[in-house]
Amino acid sequence: MGSRISGFSAGRFVAGLVLLVAASMASAQNMTVFAAASLKNALDDVVKTYEEKAGPNLAVSRVVVSYAASSALAKQIESGAPADLFISADLDWMDYLEKKDLINVRTRQNLLKNRLVMIAPAASKTALKIGPKFALAAALGNDRLAMADPAAVPAGKYGKAALEYLGVWNDVSAKVAPSADVRAAMLLVSRGEAPFGIVYSTDALVDKGVRIVDDFPENSYPPIIYPVALLASSKSANAGAFLDFLKQSQSRAIFEKYGFR
Repeated sequence: MGSRISGFSAGRFVAGLVLLVAASMASAQNMTVFAAASLKNALDDVVKTYEEKAGPNLAVSRVVVSYAASSALAKQIESGAPADLFISADLDWMDYLEKKDLINVRTRQNLLKNRLVMIAPAASKTALKIGPKFALAAALGNDRLAMADPAAVPAGKYGKAALEYLGVWNDVSAKVAPSADVRAAMLLVSRGEAPFGIVYSTDALVDKGVRIVDDFPENSYPPIIYPVALLASSKSANAGAFLDFLKQSQSRAIFEKYGFR
């Protein structure tokens, strides 16, 4: 009898230990964030600060960020990609996921704002003043205009809207070199493969290979707003804490350092 009770107790102990280890492993699982490519430098710093603040003694999972165009990330989420939090570079792709019940709507909020600029290679001396009917087509000549894909990527959609508003889209649409995301478009300009590009002001500030030629009038394109939300499929117990950290003054100071508003 005693040995049977002892064995039963030992079994319960082992089972309890397994559950404890499993819970510990779950808390140590990575937290996955899907974020617009334009956020990379700023969000990398925010994540580093978050993890340093959490310290080794807190049950906080490591934050892993996947950067790409908001359109590509939204499609991946729709296809079942495992992620805990999504930061889009426009409202439309967050709306897309919300309509499909793929985000936790109670956690959705607008996080940041940005601006649109025209860039050129840093060594370029070309001047171009943006305004109605400005001479972009003539400045391009036989060269290409680098911008994110205007058919799907937020930066490209904003750029197309601005060029349409200013009355020059029809003149340059055939000259557009569409890229997978805004950082890829900037790289074409930084390498000198395109004489001009349209990117966010925050992108231009982190690449020494480009310079800002001029700002687009803010009334020429829809407000550039970055919404954030937890995903309905999130399995991370710490994703909510990271979302809260994104809104704190420490994070806000980092985003503002990189030009976000």
